[in-house]
Amino acid sequence: MAQGHGGRARSRGAGISAVRPATLRIRVAGSSSSIPRPGRACSSYIVQSAETAIVIDVGTGALANLRMACEPADLDAVIISHMHADHFLDLVPLRYSLKYGQRRRATPLPLYLPPGGERTMRRLVSAFAPEIGGDFLDDVFDVVEYRPDNGIVVGDMHIRLALTHHWVPAFAMRIECESVVFAYSADTSPTESVIEIARNATLFCCEATLGLHDELYEPRGHCNAAEAGLMAAQSGAHGLLLSHYGSEWSAEQLIEGARMHYEGPIYVADDGNDLRL
Repeated sequence: MAQGHGGRARSRGAGISAVRPATLRIRVAGSSSSIPRPGRACSSYIVQSAETAIVIDVGTGALANLRMACEPADLDAVIISHMHADHFLDLVPLRYSLKYGQRRRATPLPLYLPPGGERTMRRLVSAFAPEIGGDFLDDVFDVVEYRPDNGIVVGDMHIRLALTHHWVPAFAMRIECESVVFAYSADTSPTESVIEIARNATLFCCEATLGLHDELYEPRGHCNAAEAGLMAAQSGAHGLLLSHYGSEWSAEQLIEGARMHYEGPIYVADDGNDLRL
């Protein structure tokens, strides 16, 4: 697994395949849970093929990291898994980058929101409307609410979605490009729908918000590292990337938790990681 700026990836077992040319490049722009680790951002992942570049989630503080990895104007789409601030709040500075940055787009950037997400987003940005004299979102975004049953196609990437088990509607994603699959759990407690999204994935990025703790609340909304490892094992994923975690746990502890159930390669995400699949 190649590493990017400032990133530290911890693993046990073999790395991501270097035998054939990479089909997908995954760059971590944010790996924290809702309380960012010092110097780190909340959830955001850039997924890039030879033809297409998308970003999944743009959580608190993620835009600065995203800009170190790519030019926002060069993105082909943004897809938001659910409407919690640690997954979408940096859409606001992203809007300013697209509107006033040195590079401009000829057409609005497709922004895919979950069902009901457009209303939430427009209510949030309505506070800025008087100062701009226009539409805060439509100036730079082509806003679409995705229909999970239909999936999304962006360039050469096919994205399948599935409802997770969280406190608000949240959607796991399966991104397929040629024979490579990157699966993303979004926020969830253990559930069969996420296991199916990750079925035989090249790499399964799974949240480990609870670290080594058990969930304290019902209904549940998050996983610990052991549960992430169990879902990876049940899905047959070829590699596991633990992410969406706080500062209480070290990478070694998270790997140890996931290793209780999963025997394949385990990585712990950090901002700046650069993975080739």
